[in-house]
Amino acid sequence: MATAHDFIYLASQSPRRRQLLEQMGVRCELLLPDATEDAEALEAERVGELPLDYVQRVTRAKLHAAQERLAQRQLPPAPILCSDTTVALGRRIHGKPQDAADAAAILQQLSGRTHRVITAVAVASGDSEQLAVSTSRVTFAELNADTIERYIASGEPFGKAGAYAIQGAAGAWVSRIDGSYTGIMGLPLFETAGLLRAVGVRW
Repeated sequence: MATAHDFIYLASQSPRRRQLLEQMGVRCELLLPDATEDAEALEAERVGELPLDYVQRVTRAKLHAAQERLAQRQLPPAPILCSDTTVALGRRIHGKPQDAADAAAILQQLSGRTHRVITAVAVASGDSEQLAVSTSRVTFAELNADTIERYIASGEPFGKAGAYAIQGAAGAWVSRIDGSYTGIMGLPLFETAGLLRAVGVRW
């Protein structure tokens, strides 16, 4: 039987993931990288890597880095949760845009088309490690250059996979969703609840 836990460590800088956990009633403490860690390097793509393989590999890498962080800081034991989201158009991975031009190029490619949003979530507790994946299909309306330019000027695309946040202004472009809205936001609550329940987290 799983040991009961009253809180978890969230190894993510995303305020949306913390908000979603709080929405579930899960108490979490942040377990973030310090200045000596190159967290962005974990998200580097590998040539020829498929989006599903990429998001699972990156999520596991984030989880293992967080486990080392927990041990080094000698913090009280508790389950650790990590997650990663990517946007995929066919085999192509669209991560966080590097600059405004990159954001514009990504949004132009997504315009009027259906893409996948793949989010992997992993939980480690003691020697146990589990991972689940949520894949959703999102269809965008046609976006004109002015719409894209104004969206980029808002600053919202930066730090977001696929250069958009569905819970923001870009939600008005979405004509159809097939899948998990919270998964598109960055933390699929159905899958997350199952993983947390399995390691004895109470909420």
